[in-house]
Amino acid sequence: MGEARSFGVETIPLARASGRYLAEPITADRDLPPYDRATMDGIAISYEDLSAGTRRFICMGMAAAGSPTQHLRQGGHCLEIATGAVIPSGADTVVPYEDVLRDGEIFRIQASVRKGQNIHPQGSDTRLGSILLKPGTRIGAAEVAILASVGHGNVPVYGLPRITVFSSGDELVPVEQVPLAHQVRSSNVHALEAALSSLGIWPDCRHLSDEPGQIREALAAALKMSDAILLSGGVSRGRYDHIPEVLDALGVTKLFHRVAQRPGKPFWFGIDANAQCLVFSFPGNPVSTFLNYHLYFRDWLFRGWGLNPPRIDALLAEPLSNPSQLTFFSLVQLKEKDGFIQAIPVSINSSGDFLSLSRADGFTSVPPASTDLKAGALISVIPYNPLW
Repeated sequence: MGEARSFGVETIPLARASGRYLAEPITADRDLPPYDRATMDGIAISYEDLSAGTRRFICMGMAAAGSPTQHLRQGGHCLEIATGAVIPSGADTVVPYEDVLRDGEIFRIQASVRKGQNIHPQGSDTRLGSILLKPGTRIGAAEVAILASVGHGNVPVYGLPRITVFSSGDELVPVEQVPLAHQVRSSNVHALEAALSSLGIWPDCRHLSDEPGQIREALAAALKMSDAILLSGGVSRGRYDHIPEVLDALGVTKLFHRVAQRPGKPFWFGIDANAQCLVFSFPGNPVSTFLNYHLYFRDWLFRGWGLNPPRIDALLAEPLSNPSQLTFFSLVQLKEKDGFIQAIPVSINSSGDFLSLSRADGFTSVPPASTDLKAGALISVIPYNPLW
């Protein structure tokens, strides 16, 4: 799509950074670790004393984690030391408690010892000024730990668009309501909300009836307060599919309507030039909505951030064919086998078969009227399972 848009950079508290994408490089504000640190509880000694034949050491006290650097006197002395504590000056080796015998303040070494053992050297993880996290990194628990360790209580991340999500159709009822025989519970809007929230976006979610006046009023308000609107349903050619005509009446420019693909062919896309609001209007079938969100909206969002949309290369486990004249998007399950990622096609009854989504991890495209994709072919997968 040629409508990629940046939403700038914002700085947010570390506690709210999970799931967001870094907008600036994060560097080490000091060596890591910042000092030679003990990796086991035991005694700190000078290996020179041990190599001179000393096995009996007199304890001078305790080096605790969080205490300043202490000095070890040479000539058969030691300091008890806790894991994480600063190695005393004059010491270069840590002997764990299980390798010594204690008699009051005397420690006798009972095992072989290697110089420098059980010490995590200063700067061995990274040096001051080194880049720890690059722009575009998705922030998870590990990244939060890194950010905290280098003092980023506030984090620069890519800005987020204001999103309004609409479900549509008089056949839909709220999740908590028991549907009548001719009704179904609304699910698409919740799936879209969940997908957006995983990116840090909390949309305004609403429902549209099949009444044109109510649709016009709701969309007119949403166009003024949103950067993008996501709709599910009401864009085909049915008698009650009023959304395209309402959008046209509101001055929203149609960029295209219908795509040569299945599922998801009736997709409508346009822009309100005055409000600079994009409209992604997806077909109402659950698989169609789900696919088009990941294929079009998520790709648009990532390109606006200057990032490549998520893709995974995988080896096709079973042949795939597509004799139709439309690009076919097949659901696939991803599994690791023998060091490779395999994509296993998942069968689907129709684009209304939302149960199939939970059995798969992503989509792959099969060109129209194509020769069968053979087992073992390298394919590109659009993932939606966060585990991948």
